[in-house]
Amino acid sequence: MNDAVSSSTTSFAPEIEFWFDFGSNYSYLSVMRIEALAAAHGVRIRWRPFLLGPVFRDLGFTNSPFVLQKEKGAYVWKDMERQCRKYGIPFMRPGTFPRAALLAMRVALLGADRQWMAAYCRKIMQLNFADDRDIGSAEVVSEALEELGLPAQQIIADSQGDANKLRLREQTETAAARGIFGAPTFFVGEEMFWGNDRLDDALEYCDSTGTAQ
Repeated sequence: MNDAVSSSTTSFAPEIEFWFDFGSNYSYLSVMRIEALAAAHGVRIRWRPFLLGPVFRDLGFTNSPFVLQKEKGAYVWKDMERQCRKYGIPFMRPGTFPRAALLAMRVALLGADRQWMAAYCRKIMQLNFADDRDIGSAEVVSEALEELGLPAQQIIADSQGDANKLRLREQTETAAARGIFGAPTFFVGEEMFWGNDRLDDALEYCDSTGTAQ
């Protein structure tokens, strides 16, 4: 059973796939909310970390649209302030955006089915979007793991293995093949929902289908 599910949820519960990138500001909002919301709906989470940068490049973008389009970028940071106030989530605009987080993403892929996954993702996101820390550095990733009482040195070494590196590339290719163009993206079966503001819709769709994945 996925670690993000409450103990009362069976392996036959509906499932939501959560595709995210630690550099994505709207993924931050979803990472901080999804575990509690999914548990309330009796839904399992399948964590799907992927690299948004290669997806953007395939779509012809050299950077985040929030960087390339000045007006959109200005709006987004105002919107993030409002949304974080709404959800009671701390927020500080990162000094670097989008912030590279390759190591943090490799660790997330390694931990996707482990009990510490949700807590690790929340910690990394907080370090990026509340503390403005360099989540691409081994020092910060180690700090996050150690604060969770995890063997940071071993986990990082495992995440840097060739097999895990390849898995992250393949998962990113899978994201593109499934039509993902931004983060966060959610799937319930083959039904796709894009954006933090569609998380509730995706969970309600799980309720309406009641289909075990």
